[in-house]
Amino acid sequence: MRLGITGHRGLPPETERLVRRALQEVLVRYGPDLIGVSCIADGPDAWFAELVLDAGGRLEVVVPAEKYREGLPEEHHQTYDRLIQQAADIHRTGMAESDSQAHMAGSEILVGLVDELVAVWDGQPARGYGGTADVVAYAERTGVRSRVIWPEGATRD
Repeated sequence: MRLGITGHRGLPPETERLVRRALQEVLVRYGPDLIGVSCIADGPDAWFAELVLDAGGRLEVVVPAEKYREGLPEEHHQTYDRLIQQAADIHRTGMAESDSQAHMAGSEILVGLVDELVAVWDGQPARGYGGTADVVAYAERTGVRSRVIWPEGATRD
């Protein structure tokens, strides 16, 4: 099974705890044959990638742009570097600038690689092009099933 991840970044600590637990509950069903596909941004992307690796699964990374890492919070760089080094395969868009166009292009590649998309999504419209809602809509348009995770008590700033 190939699972991909999309989700809101910048979630509060209590929501992080709830989402990590919910992701664990989803991933435990798949075991070591799981292939997880992630852009490994801070938040759900990285949490998912870590859980896939902890379960003995294989991680594939999609890099939306050459300057993608630079656009992530500095405190996430060490985690990003560790996860990308553990990736079994890396997929690139070929774009240079880490902007909303590149992020959506990366998400489109990710959706094209997976059997199912896990979306850490509050159900609200995207706050900018390429946001979680746009990725879920793209998956639906292309026939990739989405599993939405938004635990009771979760909030978003």
